[in-house]
Formats: sequence, structure tokens, C-alpha cells
Amino acid sequence: MQILKAFLVGAALALGAASQAQAQPVLPNFADLVEKHGPAVVNIRTETRSQRTQIPGLSEDDPMFEFFRRFMPPEQRPQPRGRNDRNEKGDKDERRGPLRPFGLGSGFVISADGYIVTNAHVIENAEVIHVRFTDKREMKAKVIGADKRSDVALVKVEATNLPFLKLGDSNATRVGEWVVAIGSPFGFANSVTAGILSAKSRDLPADSGASDAVPFLQTDVAVNPGNSGGPLFNLRGEVIGINSQIFSRTGSYAGISFAIPIDYAASVIDQLRKSGKVTRGRIGVAIANVTRDLADSLGLPKTDGAAVGSVEEDSPAAKAGVEVGDVILRIDGRTVESSADLSRTIRAVRPGQKVTVSVWRAGKMRDITILVGEFKEEDAARTAQGTKKETAKPGKLGLAVTEVSADRRKALKVTGGVEVEAVDGASLAAGIEPGDVILRVNNVDIKDLKGYNEAVAKLDAKRPVALLVRDENGTRFVTLRAEE
Repeated sequence: MQILKAFLVGAALALGAASQAQAQPVLPNFADLVEKHGPAVVNIRTETRSQRTQIPGLSEDDPMFEFFRRFMPPEQRPQPRGRNDRNEKGDKDERRGPLRPFGLGSGFVISADGYIVTNAHVIENAEVIHVRFTDKREMKAKVIGADKRSDVALVKVEATNLPFLKLGDSNATRVGEWVVAIGSPFGFANSVTAGILSAKSRDLPADSGASDAVPFLQTDVAVNPGNSGGPLFNLRGEVIGINSQIFSRTGSYAGISFAIPIDYAASVIDQLRKSGKVTRGRIGVAIANVTRDLADSLGLPKTDGAAVGSVEEDSPAAKAGVEVGDVILRIDGRTVESSADLSRTIRAVRPGQKVTVSVWRAGKMRDITILVGEFKEEDAARTAQGTKKETAKPGKLGLAVTEVSADRRKALKVTGGVEVEAVDGASLAAGIEPGDVILRVNNVDIKDLKGYNEAVAKLDAKRPVALLVRDENGTRFVTLRAEE
């Protein structure tokens, strides 16, 4: 009996121990993933004859040189050396001198016949591109296409039967999942680092490199200069991102790194492969995010959407009937979460296609069909001058306004509104300046001084006020609270 009892107790303890061991999480082993997919990751080394720059304490052969050249603050970026080299004819010769080492980066093979993805900044200004594989083979690559706005580039080597990687689904990834990076930090080829996906759809400043509202993946994977262009894997060995940038005050990894989502990059890669360039859509509006105060003042339940600050003349949006002050909430039924979300959604539409945008205007929803145009790199400069007139008395908003002169209306291309003569209180704190033209108060269009006074008189001091303001630089929403 005692023997049976001891056996049962032992069995129970064994089952309990097994259950406890099974409940404890097991850390992943990345060895199989690296062994299988590592050979498709390459080291990229470039050479150039472009004009030299100087960075104190670093030689141009140092892997950190290109990092600091690219990521130093604008006021500290190196300047070209003082003299202009000229050829025998006296003309400036940008190609003078021998080829020299320029930059280091990473890339990954996406097809057996030699197509390789990397960052556009890795091959920028390169005249010769060397690709080195894990089996020590080195080949020269030619550029198929490079897109600076997304920071994605495609190059090709002449080879067959190369190991290549499968592109995954970055939209399906979840924050907290394990991710793995393989690349060449500081020139150390095929280095493996791992971490978790920290966040999705991160918007970075336009001067950070990619300038096309890329919804970056944020990770805590150790990424350093030289990792740029390398793949970010999920645990199934699929590429879910292209390692591109780090956030650091020192120049080295500080716990935050960013990758271009492969779902975003796939369209760019496909276009580069077919035509060597990327075509983007545009509708011709300037937009801003919807703040909580703006949403409250316009009667919107959420802060989703993109507020239209200006509509370019003769643009697709203007021809379709989009107006300044509209808030774009949906595109083809899909919710627009922010101004950046709207930008990248429209950019992904091929020119010539139609989209239906749902806008909030004057407290009501309406659908507008827009024929998307082609995005081109161009800057629009606006200048305007106006004359001052007799000033009205300051009201609840701390603004003294007057009628807009005919010349001012023509210069700003407006048909109504009132012009600010003096600013005080909440309006001053909100950034309104003399010369600004108030076009709308909440959902009420302002035609003249009388209409402005009537709209302001009805304001509730307990609720935020949204003013649609226009000046020489464009149109914007300003939110503030009326004074008692």
C-alpha cells in the first residue's frame, strides 16, 4: 500500500513538473533561420569619384563616415572641400581623380537571377557597386532603379541559381513579435541581431531620409551603420522590412531602429524592376492632422482624417470639387487615420485611376470621385501683398479684423473672409498674425465682416473654436478657445 502511495505521489509530482515546464515560455532559436536564409543576404561596398567631404576625426574609408555624412544635423553636416578641381580646359570636372571607397551597406537577393534590394542611400552617388556573398564570391552590380522618396533601390548582378528570400506580409505582423536582422554593421558581414517589433506605422521627419510618409516599423533590434538595406525577418524566415534608420544621439545603436515595411516597399520594387522608376499618384491638396480641438469644433466624433488646408488650382482635387476646410475621412471606404496615411494611400494609386473620397464639410458627409493625377517633384512659391483698412473692435477671439481688399483677395485667391489687423490673447498664443485672412469659423464660411461677427457671437466659450486661416504660405486650421 505504501509503495502504491509513493508511486502515485511521485507520478503527481512528475506531472506537475512537466506541466510547469510546459507553461514556461521558451526563447526562440534563430540558428536554423540564419543557416537557411543568411546566404541570400549580401554585403554592399561602393566606390565613387564624387567631390570629397571632410568629417573631423574620421577617414573616408571608415564605415562611420557615410553614416555621419548622412545623419548629422544640417548645421553640422560636412561641406565640400574648398577648391574646385578643374580639368585642362578649365571646366569643373566632377569625375577627376581615381575611384575611392565611399560607403558600406547591406542588401538581400529576391530572385535567383540576381535582383538585389537595398536602400537608395546605400548606393547614392556610387559609380561602382561591389556585392559580396557569404561564400566569398564578389560581383559588380548595376543599378536597375533607385527611389529616394522611399529610400528603396534595386540592383542586379549577372548570376544564376542564387539563394533568394521570400517577401512576407508586414501588415500581418503584431507588435511584440520576435524579429531578426542580418547585415553588415561597421563592415562586419552577415552579423545577426534579434529583438521584437516595438511599434508599427511610425512617421519620421521628412529630412530623415525617406520623404514619402513611409509607415516605418520600429524595433529594438541592434542596427548600426552598415546594416542599411539589409532584411528584417519574422520567425518564418520571411522578409517583413528593409532596415533603414536608427534613432541615436551618438551615431551608434541606442535601442531604437526603423525598417521600411515590405508591403510598402514591394510596390516600389515592382515598379523599379519593370521600368526603373516609380510613378506616384497625387490629388493636389495640402493637408494636416485633425487635432482633438479641431474635431470637437467641427463636430467630428474622432480625430481620424486629414484636414484640407489648400487646394491647388486645376488639380485633380479642385476639378472634382474638394474645398479648403474639408476633412477627408475615407478613401474608397477605407478610414484615413492621419494626413500621412492619406499621403501614402494616394501615392500608391496609379495615375489615371479614380478614387472616392468621403469628406466632412459644414457638418455633413459627402462623397467625391477624383481622377488621380501623377505626382511630380516641384515646389510652389506663393507671394502676396495687401493694404490695411480701418480696424474693427476686438471680439471674443482677441482678433481685430477688417474687410479684405480686392487686391488681397486676388493675391490670396480667395472670394471672402476677413483680414486680421491686430492679435491678442488666445489667438496670439495660437499663432495667428496680422495679415492672416479668416475664411471659416468652425463650420461657417465667412464672406465678410458681418458674417464673421455673427459667427463669433454664437461661439460657446466652453468649446474649442476652429479657424480656417490663409496667408502667403497657404491655408491652415488653427484651434483655440473663445474668451468669456
